[in-house]
Amino acid sequence: MGRRQKMRIPMATKHVDYTATAMARTEDELYALLEKVAEPLLLILDRVQDPHNLGACLRTADAAGVHAVIAPKDRAVALTDTVRRIAAGAAEHVPFVQVTNLVRTLGELQGDGMRIVGTSDEAKATLYDADLTGPLAIAMGFEGSGLRRLTQKQCDVLVRIPMAGAVECLNVSVATGVCLFEANRQRNRAGRK
Repeated sequence: MGRRQKMRIPMATKHVDYTATAMARTEDELYALLEKVAEPLLLILDRVQDPHNLGACLRTADAAGVHAVIAPKDRAVALTDTVRRIAAGAAEHVPFVQVTNLVRTLGELQGDGMRIVGTSDEAKATLYDADLTGPLAIAMGFEGSGLRRLTQKQCDVLVRIPMAGAVECLNVSVATGVCLFEANRQRNRAGRK
């Protein structure tokens, strides 16, 4: 037997430090952005506390073409180094807006003509029954009990993701992907008509 040769594995990508450039935006910046978009798609994250989940949600939001992600300032994770790393660059591209009063912000968005679709495991309607076209914000709840009661009350409609297996619900970042890409499917189909 010959000597073992050291195997060289080429690096497919370079390590990128995503920790330095992303920062939370203000509510004023959010409204300035929305004035430039005809049919905005927003993601609302009500009290998501796990940095890995927030990072994954930002990454999915970027992939789905979300115009901004909105979260409360209190009882929710901010843009930490872990969030930025997990988001793999999405935190630098998708505006992340932290608001003082999430329910008030949802009301202001509705006043500007945006529909708020919230998710709840107990909703009667499914995600696939809902109209996800036009100016839209999809509200996702936190890892434990979902959307707060006041946030649910502010939503125009509540929907659930139908579950065919034994588990009762999905992780918030996975559920976010399901909801955003269903919205994209409907919006793309509506645009082709």
